[in-house]
Amino acid sequence: MRIVSIAVLGTVTGALASLAAILFVKLVVVLNDWLLISARSRIMADDAHWVMLATLCVPAVGGLVVGLMLRHIPERRPHGPPDVIRVVQGLEGRIAPRSGLLSALASLVSLGAGASVGQYGPLVHLGATLGSLISRISRHGRWMATVGVGCGVASAISTAFTAPVAGIIFAHEVILRHYSLRAFAPITVASTVGYVIATVGFDRRPLFRVEGASVAYAPEFLGFILIGVAGALVAVVYMRAILLAGRVAGKLTVPGHLKPMLAGAVLGAVAIWIPDVLGIGKETLRFAIIDQAFEPGELALLLVAKIAATALCIGFGFAGGVFSPALLVGILFGALAGNGAELLLGGLRSDIAIYAVCGMVAVTSAVIGAPLTTILIVFELTRNYDLTTAAMVSVVFSNLISYRVFGRSLFDVQLAARGFDLSLGRDKVMLDCRPIEGYVTRDFTALTPETSLAEARSRLLAAHRHEGYVLGEGGAYLGSVRLEEIMNRESGGPASCVTVGQVARRGQVVFTAKTSIRAAMEQMEDFVGESIPVLGGADDERLMGVVFEASVVKAYLDTTHDIRREENAAP
Repeated sequence: MRIVSIAVLGTVTGALASLAAILFVKLVVVLNDWLLISARSRIMADDAHWVMLATLCVPAVGGLVVGLMLRHIPERRPHGPPDVIRVVQGLEGRIAPRSGLLSALASLVSLGAGASVGQYGPLVHLGATLGSLISRISRHGRWMATVGVGCGVASAISTAFTAPVAGIIFAHEVILRHYSLRAFAPITVASTVGYVIATVGFDRRPLFRVEGASVAYAPEFLGFILIGVAGALVAVVYMRAILLAGRVAGKLTVPGHLKPMLAGAVLGAVAIWIPDVLGIGKETLRFAIIDQAFEPGELALLLVAKIAATALCIGFGFAGGVFSPALLVGILFGALAGNGAELLLGGLRSDIAIYAVCGMVAVTSAVIGAPLTTILIVFELTRNYDLTTAAMVSVVFSNLISYRVFGRSLFDVQLAARGFDLSLGRDKVMLDCRPIEGYVTRDFTALTPETSLAEARSRLLAAHRHEGYVLGEGGAYLGSVRLEEIMNRESGGPASCVTVGQVARRGQVVFTAKTSIRAAMEQMEDFVGESIPVLGGADDERLMGVVFEASVVKAYLDTTHDIRREENAAP
């Protein structure tokens, strides 16, 4: 029965995510044609003045619409792959449908209006939202909810690139970050279903075609290594530019919903002279792999302009991904490197398409943190072993350099800035995200400040407790008193007039309801006592309850057990 349930989850999620992805892409194309953003519509337009007006106004108006839409998302920002990673790595598997659909609509408007953002990030989040919703409707458990998210992601990538194996690996490599039979089976089904619908049902074409290209000269592999190293640096510049633009936007006094409009106005002005910065840039990407389609100076200009335009649009609030622009940035860089190689090797240089693709995967794999996925995308798009081997060399060195200089990916750095640092390890992040409040108990002995030591001793002995908590007005925590200390005072002489309020001391270790399990474990390293007081918050002195040392250890073991069980689960 479970196998049938898994197969149904993969099939339904894969089909719906694939159809949603195809519809999304088609709507972007339609909007680009209607709004004179696409190169085809601009060429076919009769009135050049109308094209110029559309170039100036459409991105700005689109930015205003996006800004107004984002006001209805709780975080006032579009959601994307980092949010999907956080949900899955937190073992939640629940994506709010409202935020997911609003983010998809905002991305559709952004891409339709020509913003320099990507479509694959929104497709990933849309697929994940559908997977989460389907698993919730079908009442699958929490673990299968994360698998449902993975199914939606795999189908979206498989559909977008017509690359089913890459879809499977992307879901595991970037989103789940582990392999288990329970996850692998439905994700494989979903990715396959997405591929079949895209290729058989809608005859989707590959992103680009490279036929017959091969490495002509063995020493060129040294050049592919250098492309990997330099591509990592290009990727770092690209990622840092996006983060910098976000910080600059955050310091502006302009209302948040107007910032995308400001970015759109600047983008439109630049596009008057460099129209290739508009939109996804598929035409530019396909021309860049053709020898002598662009002069070296044009490639360099487009490379710098695309990085700046993407950083501006994403940093100032346009909804969209970083994957598609990274593909174009990488392919422009690779084509530029191929022109440089021609100066050194002359006629011995291989087809420029090999250099362009090596640059593309070197930059993209470092940005999204998915080296295996990018290699497989190249192979599934080209079916070319020579090209895939060259790409592998560039990817390896790119990721080695970018990881040391920047981090695993832009997604991980964005999550770390939000307090979800995956570089600590998945178990530590999970322990950081889970508060101790679920293990708090009210099973403690409460004392008033006026309680005598003799009465406190009697009550503690009757309750079989070694420690009592002194509470003031409104349940405010004043300190604690230990049975041993009470008995020592009584043995030293008359203590009938002494109250617990006079001897109570605040414990060295005090938690709040939101103290994470990891923080609790660290604070308890040198703790000696029966239990630890838990307050309402940093400014709330009310005693919510206590937590026992054994309970904190149990919380730690429960969390690590959940992680291991998910990673090693069988169908």
